[in-house]
Amino acid sequence: MLTAMSSAMIYGLLPVFLVKALGVSIASVGLIEGVAEAATSFIKIASGAVSDRIGRRKPLVVFSYTLSAITKTIFPIAGTALAVLAARVIDRMGKGIRDAPRDAFLADLTTEEIRGAGFGLRLALAITGFVVGPLIAVVLMKLSGDDFRLGNV
Repeated sequence: MLTAMSSAMIYGLLPVFLVKALGVSIASVGLIEGVAEAATSFIKIASGAVSDRIGRRKPLVVFSYTLSAITKTIFPIAGTALAVLAARVIDRMGKGIRDAPRDAFLADLTTEEIRGAGFGLRLALAITGFVVGPLIAVVLMKLSGDDFRLGNV
């Protein structure tokens, strides 16, 4: 839930930040988003296979959530579109690494009788994060006078 919340806080504001704070064109925003999402897709292809091959899912899951969390600290200090692109790609690579191993890990931990409930709970928590995150972002932007870097708070 917290990862979804932090992602939703950042990605809801990121296009505006790129255009207003960094002076990036709308086309460049689209390019950044496209490259980042492509990175996610390519990594997903291999991450499940790697998880199966090494037989350990938890290290991949922990690594990928940590990678995404650390990378999110780059966005407010980024001074160029290239820095945002790098952070966005690394963050999305973290998502790509974690999705298949996380779901397989959840399936490994739950019995057949409650597996659907386990996946439902995971999804409910993620969706809650995607709803709460932008609300927090709006409040923070209002309190900071629309300061993306929160220098005035």
